[in-house]
Amino acid sequence: MHKRVACLLLLLCLLLPVHAMATEDGTAPFARTKTYDGRFADVAESSAFYENVAALYEYGLTVGRTENNYAPKDDMTVGQAVIFAGRVRSLYDNGDPEQGAAAFRAEGLPTAIPYLHYLQSEGVLGAELGSGSLGVPATRAQVAHILANLLPEEFLPSINESAVAEGYTRGMYITDVTGTTLYEQDILKLYRCGILQGADQTGSFFPDAYITRGAAAAMLTRMMDPALRITLDWEIPKAYSAAGTTYAQLVPPGQAVTAPTTEAEMDLAVRHMFSRGENFMELKYDSLTTDDARKTMELALRVVRHYCEQGYNHVNCTYNYGGGMRLQFSATAEGDTEAHRAAALACAIEVHDSLWAEGKLSAGMTQTEKARVYFDWICANTVYDHGADGDSASHLAYGLFENGTAVCDGYTGAYNLFLRLEGIPCSTLGNDDHIWTVATLDGTACHIDVTWGDVEPGPDHSRFAMTAEESYQLHPW
Repeated sequence: MHKRVACLLLLLCLLLPVHAMATEDGTAPFARTKTYDGRFADVAESSAFYENVAALYEYGLTVGRTENNYAPKDDMTVGQAVIFAGRVRSLYDNGDPEQGAAAFRAEGLPTAIPYLHYLQSEGVLGAELGSGSLGVPATRAQVAHILANLLPEEFLPSINESAVAEGYTRGMYITDVTGTTLYEQDILKLYRCGILQGADQTGSFFPDAYITRGAAAAMLTRMMDPALRITLDWEIPKAYSAAGTTYAQLVPPGQAVTAPTTEAEMDLAVRHMFSRGENFMELKYDSLTTDDARKTMELALRVVRHYCEQGYNHVNCTYNYGGGMRLQFSATAEGDTEAHRAAALACAIEVHDSLWAEGKLSAGMTQTEKARVYFDWICANTVYDHGADGDSASHLAYGLFENGTAVCDGYTGAYNLFLRLEGIPCSTLGNDDHIWTVATLDGTACHIDVTWGDVEPGPDHSRFAMTAEESYQLHPW
């Protein structure tokens, strides 16, 4: 009696579909049953897809478009992608690439239909791919969707989880895939699993581009062979890093004003210029006299210097009596303006990141506490330049970072640059002889004079976070 039960259990086990077993290391046991003999003349050994096409042949998934050609540069159709995917799944299910689709074959059916029905029966695909779409070229996003659920999760571990989580969510990598991209999550899954790496330094996927047979071969064979998968080596700064920040990102956008006459209108126009990464404004008035042009130029420069972290201390004006005017801003009357600006921002970012890495700045600190750290840093690393003339680099944040010397607008420009990197709203205020910072720290407006705070033997914190009344007593405006 016991022997009969055992036999019945054995018979039932043999009748059940048997999935290929995992090897000890957890990888899918896809076997290469052939040896590639270099038969595809159009896939040279130097080709980026040589190893993948060879593997595709050795797994028994392709014999080429013709006997001697694989056609790696040709577009792959949706139907062809479904056929390849069906063969991979059948290898996993049955150890045979064709057995899965065989049960769905019927006379007169297009070649890809049995594979499609097989994948749908396995839950790999739903009804989103109809028979009418099988003959058209497949986009890269469509192939990502076809492959994303092809194999069980245990065979596709997320080897790039942190790289994708950081790089994608922070907008540094895979920037051409967004929340509106068709099959976004399928695409990201294949990056996480080492099936995709992108086509350039930022991992761009080009989801709407048609996929070539070579690129498809790479994706398919990485699904089967973990040794072919890619570990992403993206350089991702720490979450606190300001790397990649531009001057344009540091100022609220403003808006285009073609004929500003008030300080408020000019402020909108200046911020619009900054947020576009430009250093000029094209204005158009009904008419202009020489006096009108001079007053407009002076107004523009005064407003620009409210944002002295931008590193523009000079303006050049050209105009005509018909009302046309062009204002061109620069760091100094002569010199490498853009090089100076780039160097100053790079130094500020380096200091910012270092202070965070060293724990001198942390997420739990208030804005006031962070602003004090930067106040102290500038005082500790700067010497007032008593010999500076009107064109000295000491008038710029650049001079403070590059030479360790500054006068009031250099001090203030560097300090405001730090505050803006922390997202702290700030501007400047000044009189005929001096300029300093006005900032909003933890919701409270205050005045900060880092120049006059730089004294020996240490910073004078009475010049930090002053009220307007205290600031006015120090330097009326």
